[in-house]
Amino acid sequence: MKKNFLLVLLLAISAVLAACGGESASAPKDAEAAEGNETFTYATTTDAVGLSPIMTNDSPSSNVIEQVYEKLFNRNYETGEIEPELAESYENPDDLTWVIKLKEGVKFHDGTDFNAEAVKYTFDKLRDPATAAPRASLLEPVDTITVLDDYTVEIKTKYPYGSFLAALSHANASIVSPTADQKQDLMKEPVGTGAFKFVSWTPGDQVVLEANEEYRDGAPAIKKVVYRVVPEVSTAISMLQTGEVNFIDGLPTEQIKRLESMENINIEKKQGTSQYYLTFNHAKEMNKDPEFRKAVASAIDRDAYVEKLNGLGVRSDSVIGPEVFGYDESKDNAGTPYDLEAAKELVEKNGYGEKPIKLLTADRENFMLMAEIVQSQLTEAGFNVQIETMEWAAFLDTARAGDYDLTFLSWSNVTADGSELLYPNFHSDNAGSSNRAFYNNPEFDKLVEASRSTVDQEERLNYLDQANALMLEDNAVVIMNHGVVTAALDKNYEGLELSATGQWSLQNIVRK
Repeated sequence: MKKNFLLVLLLAISAVLAACGGESASAPKDAEAAEGNETFTYATTTDAVGLSPIMTNDSPSSNVIEQVYEKLFNRNYETGEIEPELAESYENPDDLTWVIKLKEGVKFHDGTDFNAEAVKYTFDKLRDPATAAPRASLLEPVDTITVLDDYTVEIKTKYPYGSFLAALSHANASIVSPTADQKQDLMKEPVGTGAFKFVSWTPGDQVVLEANEEYRDGAPAIKKVVYRVVPEVSTAISMLQTGEVNFIDGLPTEQIKRLESMENINIEKKQGTSQYYLTFNHAKEMNKDPEFRKAVASAIDRDAYVEKLNGLGVRSDSVIGPEVFGYDESKDNAGTPYDLEAAKELVEKNGYGEKPIKLLTADRENFMLMAEIVQSQLTEAGFNVQIETMEWAAFLDTARAGDYDLTFLSWSNVTADGSELLYPNFHSDNAGSSNRAFYNNPEFDKLVEASRSTVDQEERLNYLDQANALMLEDNAVVIMNHGVVTAALDKNYEGLELSATGQWSLQNIVRK
């Protein structure tokens, strides 16, 4: 009897211990599963340069900034229309005055209030020459900024500014916390009002964000976002296939067939506002020669290049692309046509092949593809071209400093407005900052200024078309292609918002 009792007791104890052991063993799995449901990972081949909207001007940085910060206005991802974001409404008492009412009750991530003072602080700093902000040109027309009350700001411009709302919808016009900006380095620790809050940044490795549980439109479903730096795009795609990564964008042309064969992802494509182009360093004597620029333009077979993009590029000579305000389809074929024999004649006639040409490029696959193809084509025409490749941040600094002969540049056209394409990139006011081409043409400058200084949209279109035509006649740049926005998303998720401008929002992403 005692033996039976002891046996029963031992079995009972074993059962309890087994149950306890099973509970503690399964708990980490449950926690891991919960975290897996709440963590969303994006792979980027290039790390951010910084996380301050005031001090950056590159896509990898903007991809983080767009989730952490907000602007007064935003461009609707579906319709392309500009809508209030942190603004509540606006009015124009006259052509030079913008009175903007702000949303009330909005908090920065540091707990301080978003208000008119924060708007004034941000915009004053952005346009202050001492700041040396890369996109100060967004607010170049602004004359004065006045706080009328806690939630009303009045902005007066020096002249009628037809693309003002487009400028205010740009990521670099995001509103920062004045308290945080004075307390810490926003390049490393950003503080905005967006749906996600900054957690940490390990340069070269990852940026981590978390859901803003106090967000006015409700906290995002995904609680943690990881921007993981994966330098090799083929590795990023493999991680997408295995589920280590949930989202990549900017799909490479050479990998598109592989991506389309993967059953665990959805691919989205739409014609975009971005563009990629070869530019001359117009500050260099050699590049001031119109025949040199014509020889280069004649030697480049852009049709052959675009064919290699497997449908992920749009062929057009026009500097202003099809999805950008100011585009006119008559400019699609208005550039210098490919003519190898004409290029050879100009090279031989002027001795252009005698001097080495430094072709600067970033270490991104699409840039390197452009560089290899253009180097081959220019060499065939008789030029002596040497490629110099740099990682992204160093490339941007080098291009801005003008340490190149030819280079490839890109522009995402976040504003989708021709004036805000031509002015920052090619107006002489911005040479050495956003005008990395150092282009300087007084006639062109006047046309661009005219396109910005009227609120009559038809007049703006006319001025932009003339400016576009002048650049093509001048061979100021050689447009390689206009972009197609692409993304690959894990099929377990939905709700990604993708814009023609290349921007995206993770706010509404949910796990199915």
